Amino acid sequence: MTLCQLFLQPDAAYACISELGELGIVQFRDLNPNVNSFQRKFVNEVRRCEEMERKLRFLETEIKKDELPIYDPEDNPDAPKPREMIDLEATFEKLDHELKEINTNADALLRNFNELTELKHNLQMTQGFFDEAQAHPVGVLEDMAGEREIELGGQTTATAGMKLGFITGVIPRERMVTFERMLWRVCRGNVFVKQADIPDLIEDPLTGEKVHKTVFVVFFQGEQLKNRVQKICEGFRANIYPCPENPHERRELAMGVMTRLDDLTVVLSQTQDHRQRVLAATSRNLRTWQIKVKKIKAIYHTMNMFNNDVARKCFIAECWAPVSELDRIQLALRKGSEASGGGTVSSVLNRMITREQPPTHHKLNKFTQGFQNLVDAYGVATYREINPMPFVLITFPFLFAVMFGDAGHGLIVSVFALWMVIKERSLKDKWRTQEVWTIFFGGRYIILLMGLFSIYTGLIYNDVFSKSLNIFGSSWRVKFGDEILNRRDIDTVQLEPTPYNYSGTREYQQMYSGTPYPFGLDPIWQVSENKITFTNSVKMKFAIIIGIIQMGFGVFLSLWNHLHFNHRYAIYLEFLPQIIFLACIFFYLIILIFYKWTHFDGLVSTQAPSLLIQLINMILLSYPTEPESSRTFYSGQRGVQTALIIFAVICIPWMLLGKPIYRIIMNKRRANRGVVLDVDLRDTDTDDILDDDHLHQQHHQTEVEMSEVWVEQGIHTIEYFLGCISHTASYLRLWALSLAHAQLSEVLWQMVLHIGLSTNGYAGSILTFLVFMPWSCLTVFILLLMEGLSAFLHALRLHWVEFQSKFYKGEGYPFIPFSFRLLLDEVPIEG
Repeated sequence: MTLCQLFLQPDAAYACISELGELGIVQFRDLNPNVNSFQRKFVNEVRRCEEMERKLRFLETEIKKDELPIYDPEDNPDAPKPREMIDLEATFEKLDHELKEINTNADALLRNFNELTELKHNLQMTQGFFDEAQAHPVGVLEDMAGEREIELGGQTTATAGMKLGFITGVIPRERMVTFERMLWRVCRGNVFVKQADIPDLIEDPLTGEKVHKTVFVVFFQGEQLKNRVQKICEGFRANIYPCPENPHERRELAMGVMTRLDDLTVVLSQTQDHRQRVLAATSRNLRTWQIKVKKIKAIYHTMNMFNNDVARKCFIAECWAPVSELDRIQLALRKGSEASGGGTVSSVLNRMITREQPPTHHKLNKFTQGFQNLVDAYGVATYREINPMPFVLITFPFLFAVMFGDAGHGLIVSVFALWMVIKERSLKDKWRTQEVWTIFFGGRYIILLMGLFSIYTGLIYNDVFSKSLNIFGSSWRVKFGDEILNRRDIDTVQLEPTPYNYSGTREYQQMYSGTPYPFGLDPIWQVSENKITFTNSVKMKFAIIIGIIQMGFGVFLSLWNHLHFNHRYAIYLEFLPQIIFLACIFFYLIILIFYKWTHFDGLVSTQAPSLLIQLINMILLSYPTEPESSRTFYSGQRGVQTALIIFAVICIPWMLLGKPIYRIIMNKRRANRGVVLDVDLRDTDTDDILDDDHLHQQHHQTEVEMSEVWVEQGIHTIEYFLGCISHTASYLRLWALSLAHAQLSEVLWQMVLHIGLSTNGYAGSILTFLVFMPWSCLTVFILLLMEGLSAFLHALRLHWVEFQSKFYKGEGYPFIPFSFRLLLDEVPIEG
């Protein structure tokens, strides 16, 4: 990476930045960090772009509301020229105004249509009320008199000759009961209410929601009751409609309403067709317009970070760029200058010399991007620091598979990931708003490798849905006297390392053919009583071996960092004590594990020393005299282990004191060179150069720096040497999670699916069919999702803490280029 300075002519700056955006290999620096966003040169252009984006969002919302398809452009449109921005604004303003006008007119027409619909139902229902009143002339008066009699406690009043007024309207059905109760209480029983439910759903004119409604007629006497009824109707948001008293007028009003409804239906249909045509034409160009506006906004947002040199009449920009891409950048600048119409002076690119740390740039593809995200989640690599991603690409799915080792489960995971990989083009934009799906799809290649490695480790463990595959035939035979029993003749066996065993009075012999099982674990262990004892021992030792090898590899990777950054002192004062300490204790432990496997067979296995006791005796330099505790692997073991412990202990002060002492010596050398230089300057009659206060300040700063070095080195030393022990124990999670996964899988098989498989006849087939669904659901949700997530997090922790802490600092910041491709992948651009 190199820091570059660009000199851009004002007329060509827009086109040059557009070309660099298409290239996507330049990261611009903000040269106006103290300038407010609203005080920058192109803030008006950015605001215009935001206004265009608002209008496009409105158009997109309307298109989606009508469920019209939005077509993606076949080609990536170029950023429009600045003068084309006016045409785009005019087009968007015209569409925005036209669509808003259509919506306003359509809303008014629809509101009028809904009101007329309610009026139609109101006239039909009230006509029925009045027809009933004409058929029974005194019915209404008798009902009202009866209600009045109840209100007055049995006293009656004369109602003959009384003229009643009425109000009709429509109210939501759920409010009708409360409405009647309120009328009764407020009017003290002096009103009479008739109601009828509208059978169809009616769209409310105010809210636009379709609800069940009821037509009501309230009869009353006098203006005072009329005002009360009207206020109650307003409080319950009932729609009141006029209803003439004359039957002839009611019929004429009903006929006029029907005519107006027919006319409104035609007008609404034409309005909707016109809206559809406008939106259909807009949907064909919407994505293209959105891309163009985003590019314009990004260009002006980038140009706001430039300095405007008034004297030279040019823009000055600074950017980080890969050295290998400088020729392409020069070509893009030349192309941008030509596209802007040319000029007397072309754009200039200068490389700058700086001590500032450049951003970290990794060349990635869709396969490696997911693994790099895992590393960057811990911390972005310091510039030119070794990147763990190429190693994590293999070790991460492998450690996951060690904990998830089941070939059947790994096959399901692989098929799911392979489906995402094959269909990635069609699935890329599908369910993009679903966060969980986005995580799975982004890590599809990680999931694929995790599944493939799980198949491999599952075959090593010979574990397929908690069952073993007897592909090559077991190497074990069980013999009772002279008869050799096959697998079908026995339920369980106790596999012992000794060649002979006795049970009661009948002798049986477990014979081992001498030829190991060609690949993976012998299937006979699946039915053995001591299966867990054997597999635990093997998996525990393998977990320790894998962990120590990975930690040692991490320490060796730190050597590459020291060599690249030319930290020669760190090789002798950090790398050597670290690797010697790790080799003296932990590499030696690996040697003892392999030595025990290769030198103690079944005949002498009971005489093999305990690895744990040997390691404790080695660290404590205590060798008991008891026969069982005093066993050793080889002659002279005590002397070798004592020497290794001495070397390991020497490494602690070596690492603790080496770097600080080296810094003290180097500071003294610099101070001596500085004093000699000052004396020479005094001889040249420059007495004011050497300032006592300045020397005192430098001396105080040196003391502060050295105190920080002592503290930092002490923490680093304690962390490393204690971490070697704790990190080695931490790798035992490989064994623990593998055991948990295998046992959960076996429990699901025995307690669920085995119920159906163990039943004979048709009942067994039906029962197997019934229990298969619960078994498969539990397998997916518990063993694949929950156990898979657990193994994923543990593998991630082993890489972040145990592996990367040995060599990786992660104190850099990422290279984020100005790229239209990243912009269109929903990278936000701030105005």
